[in-house]
Amino acid sequence: MTYPTILSSSLFLLIVFGVERICRRWGVPSVIVLVTSGLIARPVLDSIGVQLNWAGLLVPIVGTIGLVLIVLEGALDIELRRERVRLIGATLFLATAGFVICVLVFATLAHVVLELSVVQAVLLAAPFAVISSAVAIPSTTFLPRKGREFVVYETSMSDIIGVLVFFSLLRSDGSVQGALVTLLGGGVLSLLLSVFCAGGLMLVLLRVEGHIRFIPVLAALFALYATGELLHLSPLIMVLFFGLLLNKPSLVTRFHPFQDWIEADYHATLSEFKTLVVELTFVVRGFFFVLLGYWTDLSELASPMPWLAAALILVVIFSTRWVLVPMTVGPDLAKPLVWIAPRGLITVLLFLTVRDSFTLPGYLNGAVILVVLISSALILVAGIAQGRLAPEDETPAASFGDPEASPARRLPDPDWDR
Repeated sequence: MTYPTILSSSLFLLIVFGVERICRRWGVPSVIVLVTSGLIARPVLDSIGVQLNWAGLLVPIVGTIGLVLIVLEGALDIELRRERVRLIGATLFLATAGFVICVLVFATLAHVVLELSVVQAVLLAAPFAVISSAVAIPSTTFLPRKGREFVVYETSMSDIIGVLVFFSLLRSDGSVQGALVTLLGGGVLSLLLSVFCAGGLMLVLLRVEGHIRFIPVLAALFALYATGELLHLSPLIMVLFFGLLLNKPSLVTRFHPFQDWIEADYHATLSEFKTLVVELTFVVRGFFFVLLGYWTDLSELASPMPWLAAALILVVIFSTRWVLVPMTVGPDLAKPLVWIAPRGLITVLLFLTVRDSFTLPGYLNGAVILVVLISSALILVAGIAQGRLAPEDETPAASFGDPEASPARRLPDPDWDR
């Protein structure tokens, strides 16, 4: 049993790596192939009498680990620099406005059609309002550098905003007032503790010497995250601050006791840490989407209801972008960026959390999978709208195998400051 398990796991990772590379070369979002592979694998394995009964248990666990890594990776992609003020402002506006509008529309529909309370309706709406950076960033190599930078910042901020709002609402008492108290009161407490913990983790990373540095720091990060969840706080704020502080250590080292804590090789250390986070995210994403496909019951897609629900959700998402994106960027970039709003791991994980909190119609399970697959597939429309591959003198955007190629880690583009 030991060696077959090792062999199958190794082959699985190699296949996922190959799928990522091929999909990036062809401009196809890899999530489509991974989920479809899981969907196909279930009837095939069932036909030969093999059942992975542990798949349903692993999906939320792997998804939670992936959630922390995605928020951390998104924070590491955001540079708090003066040259980035205009870009950060534009993407923050688009990410926030898109999330708020989608939540309002979806929550209204859920409140009227499904007769959910206001807080329950908002909780159900939030997963569908979050753009997946893990799907969008590696799938947009056809964009020029300016467009890829915009995707990195917008999707990272959408992830962070959506997750923080969702878990703050989830911990409320089910009333609008309770939700506001949780957002403000719990948010302030979480913010204070998060700044303290994130600063402590960053200082540990700065001072720890030797070959083993990153795994203990990540273990401490996950332990603090789990502790925060058990205490009903918002520990993802800590993950966000940890990533931001690592990218901008001067926020801490400007204080007198820590002024000499930055070593000459800090940037090399940070680059190694980013590489580890990117590769761990790759592994978790691969397992999650294949397991999600295997775990999905194909009978849930047989009725028209999930298709109608998915169609309505997609119409709202992309209608919103047709209005907001041209307001934020020029016409040349607006044409492809309108179609880049995939839903992915975060959408599925938040939906599973909602489903465990209160009863939902069964057809929504199939609608989630359809929204993930179709919204990811529509990135191909963005490639057609762009009408060309990335220019030869520009390096493709960040991928799971090339963290240094991330556009957010390059020199600033002066066009954003004009």
